[in-house]
This record gives sequence, C-alpha cells and structure tokens, in this order.
Amino acid sequence: MKIPTVKSLILVLSFITIAQLSYSQQTGRDIMLKVDECPDGDTRKSVMTMELINKRGRKRVRTMLSYSKDYGKDKKTIMFFQRPADVKGTGFLTWDYNDESKTDDRWLYLPAMKKTRRISGTSAKKEYFMGSDFTYDDMGNRDVDSDKHKLIREETVNGQLCWVIESTPKLNDGLYSKNISWIRKDNYMAVMVKYYDMQGALLKLLEVNQIKKIDGFWVATEMIMTHHQRNHKTIILLESMTYNVPIDESVFTVNSLEKGYLQ
Repeated sequence: MKIPTVKSLILVLSFITIAQLSYSQQTGRDIMLKVDECPDGDTRKSVMTMELINKRGRKRVRTMLSYSKDYGKDKKTIMFFQRPADVKGTGFLTWDYNDESKTDDRWLYLPAMKKTRRISGTSAKKEYFMGSDFTYDDMGNRDVDSDKHKLIREETVNGQLCWVIESTPKLNDGLYSKNISWIRKDNYMAVMVKYYDMQGALLKLLEVNQIKKIDGFWVATEMIMTHHQRNHKTIILLESMTYNVPIDESVFTVNSLEKGYLQ
C-alpha cells in the first residue's frame, strides 16, 4: 500500500478547503438562481385543496386541478376549481415568461358571469386570488433578477440548515418592500418566507411544513400562508402530483379556459 506523503496530504486538504470556500461564498443571487432552477420535470399534473380560514375560525375548503408545462425557460399553467359548487369551473390560466422585459399573461374565468378577465397592470399584482392570501403576483414565477438578493445569515429550521436571503424589489411597484426566505441547503427548497409591506411591517408569513420527493423531484406538499394584518390564513395541501405526463398544447389557451374543465 502506498503511503500518502505530507505534500500529497497538503494538496488534498487544499482542494477540500478551496471547495468549501467556493461553496460558502455563494451570493444571495447564486442561491436564488439555484432555487429557481430546481428540476421539476417538463410537465406536471396536480390535485390540491385550499383551505381559507378567517379571523373567526370559519373554514372554506376548495379543490383544484392543475396542469403545467415548460416551454424552454417559460411556463404555462392552467388551473380549475372542482369543488364546492359555487366555484366549480372557475379557471386560472398563466403564461410565465423568463424574459424580465416581458409581462406575464394571466386570465381568470368566472363561469357564473361567463366572463374571462385579463389580469394585467401594476394594481392587479396586489389583488388576492380567489379570497386566498396569495396575490396574483405570488401565483406566477417571479424573475430572479427582478430583486436584489442578499445572504444575511444561516439558521436551522426544523432540523434543516438553511440560508437566509433578503430580497428587495428593484422596482417599487408591488405589494412588498422586501421578503426574507429560508432556503434549505440540501435541496434549495424554501421552508419559510416573510413578506413585509411598504412601511416595513410584517404582512404575511409562508410556512412550508412538508416537503417530499415524488418521482425523483422535491415538492412542497403542505403550505400555510398567514396574513398577519387581516388575521386570515390559507392552507394548501397537495393531494397528488404526477410529473412528465403528456399534455397537449391546446390545453393552455383561453378557449380551453372558458370550457370550465379539462377532460
């Protein structure tokens, strides 16, 4: 057996040290880019429940079916409410663009009015989706470079070591002055996000209580968004998720949205 020399040991240790320094010197932007680039298949089909809980503890439960497909770095998603009867057929269609200069396209179909509404403009970013605590802007894929990202510290959350990233919008046209995200080091999944209003007060808290690996992909299966200023809560539970299923391109159209369902 060949015994390693002092010189070779020093060389190995040097490489380890350099690798560790390179890993630890990631910037906030580097980390958020990796969050954005987490693999999630080319297509996705999911069934979710959404629980809305008001300040009196009254609960409303809704079931949703969603299809999503990647087009390079762009993404299209269509979602329909299946239950209860008063929201059945309500649909939401989004075309998310990776190009920061392009505005995402969003449409909301309301079957009771037989009307499709185009969600656009700065004010629409601040509107809440279907009575939930998620805004229309929250529902889309925000471009990483729309914000400045700063790595401010490391913390352990529920036994998982996380980076803590402060993200500040470059344009002052949204609902938040900043948000702070806790990103797991092992899989680049967010486990908690705090959103602050334009006065710097805590507005909302997102807690990701369960993250599972399904078909080889990490996915959040239980999320709670608490709105601290209106004492309201939204819980999203992932009931099922299937990756890389065949989805025809015609699904992601306004015509498909206005049918109120997917076959």
